[in-house]
Amino acid sequence: MSIPESSAFRNIFFAHYPTVHRKLTALVRDEAAADDLAQEVFLRLYRNPPDNPEALGAWLHRVLTRIGYDYLEKKARERKLQNKQEMMYEGEAAPESGEEALMRQMDQEEVRAWLDSLPERDRQALLLRYSGYSYAEIAQELNVRPPLIGSLLQRATRKLQATATKAMARQD
Repeated sequence: MSIPESSAFRNIFFAHYPTVHRKLTALVRDEAAADDLAQEVFLRLYRNPPDNPEALGAWLHRVLTRIGYDYLEKKARERKLQNKQEMMYEGEAAPESGEEALMRQMDQEEVRAWLDSLPERDRQALLLRYSGYSYAEIAQELNVRPPLIGSLLQRATRKLQATATKAMARQD
């Protein structure tokens, strides 16, 4: 299907926009965001139309659903990061004692030493994950296929736990 003819695309846009916009509004529950996301759906249609013109409705539904869920995931990550930052600022309201600061610093140094004992890829994966990166973003940073990230993080976590257990056993 080759839509980019301006009058054909315009007709499709006017015929399907109200439905796409309504579904996106129901999904993301934000009128302004739904406007932007609907434009993104039709931009994708313009750039890469479906091969079968009879499947246009299903194609639009699939694309709007994916765009809507991507938007919701992004917003959830942003809220999580904002909450984490707010908790940090709230925690800074009461100044910590010198002893608390020293203990925190010692704990951080100990964790850094444990992390430094891990292979580079494991260390990077853990640091990225605990910095708020998604699995897809970690995969891109490490040049690894996204389905492997869960296993990689799980193995790295086990290695870190084993290192910490050994170090703590030596201290006792």
